[in-house]
Amino acid sequence: MSITVNEQQKEVEGILDTLHNRFSDLYFEEYNEKILLYANQQTDLTKEKLYHFMILAAVERITSQEPGWTYVAQSIYIKDLYHKVSRARGIPEADLYGSFYERIKDLTAAGLYSPALLDSYNREEMEHLGSMLDSSRDDLFTYIGIVTLAERYLTKSHEGRILELPQERFMIISMTLFRNEAKGKRMSLIKEAYWALSNLYMTVATPTFANAGKSHGQLSSCFIDTVEDDLRSIYDSNTDVSTLSKNGGGLGIYLGKVRSRGSDIKGFKGVSSGVIPWMKQLNNTAVSVDQLGQRQGAIAVYLDAWHKDIFPFLDTRLNNGDERQRTHDLFTGVSIPDLFMEQVESRGDWYLFDPHEVKVVMGFSLEDFYDEKEGGGSFREKYRECVAHPSLSREVVPAIDIFKRIMISQLETGTPYMFYRDTVNRLNANHHKGMIYCSNLCTEIAQNMSATVVEEEVIQDGKIVTYKSPGDYVVCNLASISLAKAIMEDELKRVVSIGVRLLDNVIDLNDLPVLQAQITNQRYRGIGLGTFGWHHLLALKGLKWESKEAVDYCDFLYEEIAYYTIKASHELAIEKGAYPYFEGSDWSTGEYFTKRGYSSERWIELRDEVSDKGMRNGYLMAVAPNSSTSIIAGSSASIDPIFRLQYSEEKKDYKIPVTAPDLSPKTTWYYKTAYTIDQHWSVEQNEKRQRHIDQGISFNLYVRNDIKAKQLLDLHLDAWKSGLKTTYYVRSTSVSNFEECESCHS
Repeated sequence: MSITVNEQQKEVEGILDTLHNRFSDLYFEEYNEKILLYANQQTDLTKEKLYHFMILAAVERITSQEPGWTYVAQSIYIKDLYHKVSRARGIPEADLYGSFYERIKDLTAAGLYSPALLDSYNREEMEHLGSMLDSSRDDLFTYIGIVTLAERYLTKSHEGRILELPQERFMIISMTLFRNEAKGKRMSLIKEAYWALSNLYMTVATPTFANAGKSHGQLSSCFIDTVEDDLRSIYDSNTDVSTLSKNGGGLGIYLGKVRSRGSDIKGFKGVSSGVIPWMKQLNNTAVSVDQLGQRQGAIAVYLDAWHKDIFPFLDTRLNNGDERQRTHDLFTGVSIPDLFMEQVESRGDWYLFDPHEVKVVMGFSLEDFYDEKEGGGSFREKYRECVAHPSLSREVVPAIDIFKRIMISQLETGTPYMFYRDTVNRLNANHHKGMIYCSNLCTEIAQNMSATVVEEEVIQDGKIVTYKSPGDYVVCNLASISLAKAIMEDELKRVVSIGVRLLDNVIDLNDLPVLQAQITNQRYRGIGLGTFGWHHLLALKGLKWESKEAVDYCDFLYEEIAYYTIKASHELAIEKGAYPYFEGSDWSTGEYFTKRGYSSERWIELRDEVSDKGMRNGYLMAVAPNSSTSIIAGSSASIDPIFRLQYSEEKKDYKIPVTAPDLSPKTTWYYKTAYTIDQHWSVEQNEKRQRHIDQGISFNLYVRNDIKAKQLLDLHLDAWKSGLKTTYYVRSTSVSNFEECESCHS
């Protein structure tokens, strides 16, 4: 006589209650035997229902006091996943790790894998790579980690059934990204990449993670465009935005060149409607052109602090006021010169200008200048020329009034992001080829930008041919190192080396639908190697967040990362050639090293080697938010402190309890939570970190909703004076939800 559902649930809970010691090897052996025995004895209920009961029972037990239950739930979930993949493939579970070649062949025939894999590797090579798959590495996942991986990244049939195992995903990524390497070393490089990915030493960005080896989607995370002040440029940019958004890319758009409200058009005074209507167009694009059918497009727009439209721009995300002037689905960022911050601090006046009128009257574009040194330079000279010119219209306001509006919006919506343009451009290794007007959606990218211009359209042989002068359309190629794992297991140098090569290959493999982005990608060969798990690492090392020891360790560690990253790119340049714009860059002149005070013997030696033989990549390091992929890797996000010791990750129809990584009586004392940490300590850490990161850092400020305006202002002034290039969200306890671009989660 078969048992009832209630009886079965009780027996499941009874099995789980006897397995408290999850850290025992005997536990796993006994546990697996009992699970398999019990599953094989089922009559009325399928294995899926049994696994479901057991997962629920284990998940309910995950607490900050007993965090180990996440691994119990994970091990059951893995068994359930293998069972489902077995049924979806129509083969026994024992044969799941059979012929790797046949699996790739089947998924290619089904239109799920790209034919490039079969074209690049023969059967013998594929079977050899298949023999390297190590299913025991599935045990490294937490429960939330394996669920996130399965739901978002593993290959599924058109009906939504999972057809790919976790280790196969890691191998397919490795095979895809290294398929064009020299055949003599290709297999060893794939093995190295698989080692790094499957052991969770590093993760690649969401587009690479999800799309590598598949028949659709591109591999890059974010893109940044510059919009010129003409109708054609505005609409062409919107078309490019929609094209990239539908393929899963996040966008940063610089609108600082667009004329302000009340400006003239073709000499007709006061007819321009300013930047807000064009933001409305972008907002509609974000909503209507979603990212691969999964979520709406993610777009950030940036405007200069001196632009006449700055006040309505800062109000666009607020919940009150004229809805015709609101763009709730866009994110905002302000491009801020040093002079503005100086005027804020001194409570001085600030002048607002129309960029179109400045260009016509003054003969230059104010946004094209920056201060080459602290306290002086061409931006403030040109700004003062504009202030003094009698024919140029302007609005004068207290600088602090603009900053008040910035802080009001930040406390209500989390934005605008802050982009300290003078600091960014002074440290731009490629300032010989252009300048940087803004950052991307997640504020970690800082690369040269310029607008694409249509030069002419002609009729040739009955066809309309358009000639464009391509601007620098920035492309973000991202991956991140798991600090806690790579450092604690002494694998940092090895992981950095394979990470740089992996990202460099993304540049050549990506087939971008916007051609100027493709050109820019090849000119600069920019990559963004980042990190996650900083708080996790501090806890394992027994370092308090609010301590000089943590600040000093941050300085030391990120200098090591910088050294290994620069050296890896240099060695790639020797092997494959330097990026086309290397000559004249700060890399070639040695100024990159001088500006950062790198004067030790090893740095001087590396500087001379780089100057002589080049760099493969014009941009190298960027710290992205990577909250999704850090969850997969079982670590803390980016350089952020944890939110709380235990929380629930909300899914569509259920919640998963999650605890701080490696939570134990020992590490608990080092997990001070985000909203209880003095944020000035976080700024001080990032001052040290930013010195070694050539691009930017997705740096959040965590504040309570009762913070005083003076306190928030002091935080921003501290960030600017400390040489930070950007700040990301102001995360207030009054704002519970922030929509982010998952593309940058690497």
